[in-house]
Amino acid sequence: MLKNVNYGLVGCGMMGQEHIRNIALLPGARITVVYDPVSALADHAAAMAGGARVASSLADLLSQPDLDALVVVSPNHVHVSQMREIAATRPLPLLMEKPLYTDPADAAFVASLKDSYPAPIWVAMEYRYMPPMTAMIEAADEATGGIKMLTIREHRFPFLPKIGDWNRFNSQTGGTMVEKCCHFFDLMRVMLRCDPVRVMASAGQGVNHLEEEIGGKTPDIWDHGYVLLDFANGARAMLELCMFAEGSNYQEEVSAVGPDGKIECFIPGPGRFWPNSLGPAPLPQLVISPRNPKGPVHQEIPVDPALLTAGDHNGSTFYQHQKFNAVVRGEGAVEVTLHDGAMAVAIGIAAQESARTGQAVRL
Repeated sequence: MLKNVNYGLVGCGMMGQEHIRNIALLPGARITVVYDPVSALADHAAAMAGGARVASSLADLLSQPDLDALVVVSPNHVHVSQMREIAATRPLPLLMEKPLYTDPADAAFVASLKDSYPAPIWVAMEYRYMPPMTAMIEAADEATGGIKMLTIREHRFPFLPKIGDWNRFNSQTGGTMVEKCCHFFDLMRVMLRCDPVRVMASAGQGVNHLEEEIGGKTPDIWDHGYVLLDFANGARAMLELCMFAEGSNYQEEVSAVGPDGKIECFIPGPGRFWPNSLGPAPLPQLVISPRNPKGPVHQEIPVDPALLTAGDHNGSTFYQHQKFNAVVRGEGAVEVTLHDGAMAVAIGIAAQESARTGQAVRL
């Protein structure tokens, strides 16, 4: 059983740096080598990690002897090629950022890893681990008597600038329903404990990036939409996404309703975007509203300020790493599997297709 864990980090941009800050909070964990094709990013990440080695390529990183685990935080469209290289060269325990893939043609390869990859793979669906969301998941069945309706609403800021503007185009992200919304489709599967059988969506690009020109092309990434899902157990779910609504108190609002009552979760966006002139940022809230006796019960669920400082995801990146670290040390089990990650992508692809064609898509 490992006492200390040495990580290799692939991808050193904004999210890669969030992983660095959160790994630094774990006892006995350190990043020993980093790789990014943008040398300035790699150098900065290596310094953040306390003097990690900078690899010249993914192959160079994989040749580093003192590695116990890998964290891949590269742009979406290179995930599969990097997983192929890792699997063929040195299949270490792997924390793989979402989405697992962007091209439906790669679904079979991803599925094959379940039996062929000899080490644990954890898919980074960190929204499960936001403390208010975790509290909602744990309390939902008792509060509702069994969820019949589930609504997830995210009103947030536009896509942030990324190196090479890779996140501005559907061809590189898989589309907004894959890139952004796979998190929410994963949450739906977790809370309803089954899979959707039909997906209907209406979505598009209404406001953001319309005046931009990148390499002679206008970005085509969508910025708003609705998705309706019918689940195998008869439950219904809805996603409402708006990426030009950062003026809201809360970024995510989740509601689950059943025969006994309703439970709601309210999660603010990144604290660094909250204007100081408005005072302290809103605290996450959990609200349980039974039908009998009536009377909503409100509970604040504050997040450790150190974890808020370490990233933009309400502490979830730390809790995810804590659990993955335990898996690497032989003390835990993978909670977000390859199948979970692949299903979230498959639902996102179905939503993209439904919105594009105007037709429902059966899964």
